[in-house]
Amino acid sequence: QDLRLQAAEIILPLASQGELIGLLILGPHLGGEAYTREECTLLDTLAPQVSPALRVAQMVQEQKSEVRERERIEQELRTAQDIQRSLLPKDVPLLPGWQIAPYYRPAREVGGDFYDFLSFEDGRVGIVIGDVTDKGVPAALVMATTHTMLRAVAQETISPGEALAKVNDLLYAEIPPMMFVTCFYAILDPGSGRLRYANAGQDLPYRQHAENVSELRATGMPLGMMPGSYYEEFEVTVAPGENLLFYSDGLVEAHNAKREMFGFPRLMTMIGERPGGNTLINFLLSELATFTGDDWEQEDDITMVVVQRASSSPMEEASATPMGGHTPTHLF
Repeated sequence: QDLRLQAAEIILPLASQGELIGLLILGPHLGGEAYTREECTLLDTLAPQVSPALRVAQMVQEQKSEVRERERIEQELRTAQDIQRSLLPKDVPLLPGWQIAPYYRPAREVGGDFYDFLSFEDGRVGIVIGDVTDKGVPAALVMATTHTMLRAVAQETISPGEALAKVNDLLYAEIPPMMFVTCFYAILDPGSGRLRYANAGQDLPYRQHAENVSELRATGMPLGMMPGSYYEEFEVTVAPGENLLFYSDGLVEAHNAKREMFGFPRLMTMIGERPGGNTLINFLLSELATFTGDDWEQEDDITMVVVQRASSSPMEEASATPMGGHTPTHLF
């Protein structure tokens, strides 16, 4: 139909390596006369010579498009990294008798991991770890929104469960479809060791105590998935010598050459084999590297926060030199 509308009189296929890459279409002579046999023969001769040149031109254009696409992706990656870097804590809270050791290593395609520390006037400290179910700039923007909302809401309520419920309702109205945020939020009273917490679908943190390792269990829907969600809230007392490990799924879902995952049972066992702080983090990273092998390509962010209470008497603990306050480990 289109060719008839264009008054095409001669149509020659242009092929390269057996693939049709275009058509050579000629309309009527300006004078209206028909094409001669000699002209048709010449066109038949030229068509095979035109095809390779056309194919080269197409390949050059495709390469230019690929370069532009790579540049766009690289720019998005830098933007996402800048957003994520700006949100990560620059310092660790100074708590007498406690050590807080964070670690963050993004995948090349930035995921949605984040963590944060919140300070309250009465000396309590909020600990947040979460993950956005997307990558790149969309994840970074949702992460920034969640970060800002939680910081604002946390100053309005002392309840982790209520805070997550409020953030969930706010985020539900803002978050893109099919995207949500997992988040664990705890408030620590460093004087008493009491830890109140709630969970919005985040992997369960581990508590190492009395030579045992247990999970900090609490249920709740991921943030932004369903309005009006309820978040269970629990409280434990972290005794001297105990450790808490908060982590993201990039750790447990890392796999080896056999496609076996690092997994929760392996992680739980290893937590009981080492003390807390950076010692535990370095041990887990070493074991992860051994498990995955040299050819492993990290597919998701890896985030860990270890909270360790010193093994000392209450009086010694109150007067102890703060164990936190060092610069967080962020690998970009």
